[in-house]
Amino acid sequence: MTTLLRIDASAQQQDRSLTRMLTSLFTTEFMRAKPDAGVIARDIGQDPVPAIDHRFIHAAFTPHEAREDWMTDRLALSDALIDEVEAADIIVLGAPMYNYGMPTALKGWIDHIARIDRTFSFDLARGDFPIAPILKGKHLVVLSSRGEFGFEPGGVRAHLNALDPAIAACAHYFGVDRANIETVAIEYQEFKDARHDRSVMAARDATRALAQRFGQLC
Repeated sequence: MTTLLRIDASAQQQDRSLTRMLTSLFTTEFMRAKPDAGVIARDIGQDPVPAIDHRFIHAAFTPHEAREDWMTDRLALSDALIDEVEAADIIVLGAPMYNYGMPTALKGWIDHIARIDRTFSFDLARGDFPIAPILKGKHLVVLSSRGEFGFEPGGVRAHLNALDPAIAACAHYFGVDRANIETVAIEYQEFKDARHDRSVMAARDATRALAQRFGQLC
């Protein structure tokens, strides 16, 4: 069975969140095309995961067989989040751009997903590239919103875009190759003019088309 993992990272409430509008649309259209698929939904914007700390790091880098009970408890949420990623074939990420980068909630989620011996291995025998992903073969759909415009490669604000490169850099923790990342973004949100209206409509059309395509392929 194909499984879709939906992650919402917006700090906005449902009725004000453009990215949740897109992730909801994607999920609805995907399930219409693939009614036997499973869906896992986690809203880290409304229910953020706690930041990692020295106890988390100590526990994560202690071999499983040597962990104390408190270490297992400290890693329980991280294990659950990773289990969700492992189960997914497609990850749909609602990721608004905040101050040109990712929301705090999204960074916290990634920090819990990036775990040695769970999502990556580390071996100095590999030389200058000791990290290798463990998970493979998944697809990532990033559904975003941006207050300004021109963040695409070659755009007037491409040099300010810290969101898309960061997601791409971390995608291997999710089992996603860069070639398997699809991004749809609403722009002009702060301008609230006709350009924004057109961007919303275009993003909805692109999201619907992506969902239908994945529903037919997976």
